Amino acid sequence: MSGYYLLKNGEFAYNKSYSVGYDFGSIKRLDRYPMGALSTLYICFALKRHESDFIKAYFDSLKWYREIYMISAEGARNHGLLNVPTEEFFDTKHYLPENTDEQRKIADFLIALDRRIETQQSLVDNLKKYKRGLHKLVFIKNRKPSWEKSALHDIASFCGGGTPSKDVSSYWDGEIGWISSSDIQEEWIDDISVTRRITKKAIDNSATKLCPEGTIAIVSRVGVGKVAIIPESLCTSQDFTNITSITGNTHYMAYQIAFRMKLEAMKTQGTSIKGVTADTIKSMGVDIPPLEEQKKIADMLTAFDSYIKRAVYELDIFLTMKKALLQQLFI
Repeated sequence: MSGYYLLKNGEFAYNKSYSVGYDFGSIKRLDRYPMGALSTLYICFALKRHESDFIKAYFDSLKWYREIYMISAEGARNHGLLNVPTEEFFDTKHYLPENTDEQRKIADFLIALDRRIETQQSLVDNLKKYKRGLHKLVFIKNRKPSWEKSALHDIASFCGGGTPSKDVSSYWDGEIGWISSSDIQEEWIDDISVTRRITKKAIDNSATKLCPEGTIAIVSRVGVGKVAIIPESLCTSQDFTNITSITGNTHYMAYQIAFRMKLEAMKTQGTSIKGVTADTIKSMGVDIPPLEEQKKIADMLTAFDSYIKRAVYELDIFLTMKKALLQQLFI
């Protein structure tokens, strides 16, 4: 087989392609297959000594970038590849513990941590999958014939949004919150990050409107499908169609609208249609159970979201722990 390197299981390969988060490429070990063929653009090698699992963790830490930085000249990039000479790559120096028993203990701990992370990630993925099924059960399969149905424009009041001029810096130095679609999380209806604030003058001189606390903010353009209940009086960009008041339990309605918006968003996938129009949202049909039942459903879905958030929080702790350990373990 000419023009390729044959990499065997347990051997390493340096990919000199740089990307976001990998400014000097990446070094990975072949684990999943007995062998594999790689382009000669890769630098391939096997270990003569040292614990393989420990060395794998070392390369995952990216601490070796310091050595690559020293041998890759400024601007020495060609078609997305770093210009790293093979001979100089193998001449780089790395500071590692000589004691293989110590390497083995470190590797075993990191492997155990990786397995815990994989278990937690699997839990989060399964919970999110179950959540999608739960919403489908609540809003489609378990719908009762006795429930009323209404278009949103018959039970809600709406307002739009806008963006004050970015050229007037004084507009963006106020106390009134202003959000865009990127400030809303995909998964949750109660997670908004208010990172920008504007003045009353900015509102007066733009299309944005001040929405009251409890408004259901619906992303209808960029990031279509996101829905959240705003925690304070604030303004939104033009990417939103906002429900400032609605008949019924606000959380129940927000959950149902979020579910139906995802269905609408799916219809536009693979088409030239960008977003969901305000008229489509206003004419959207929603089910209206008795208020007591709306509250029970909303409380159940909120409690399940809280359970998922706890699982996500634990996953973030493990990931942060691993990142910190990799930074501290290697010089």
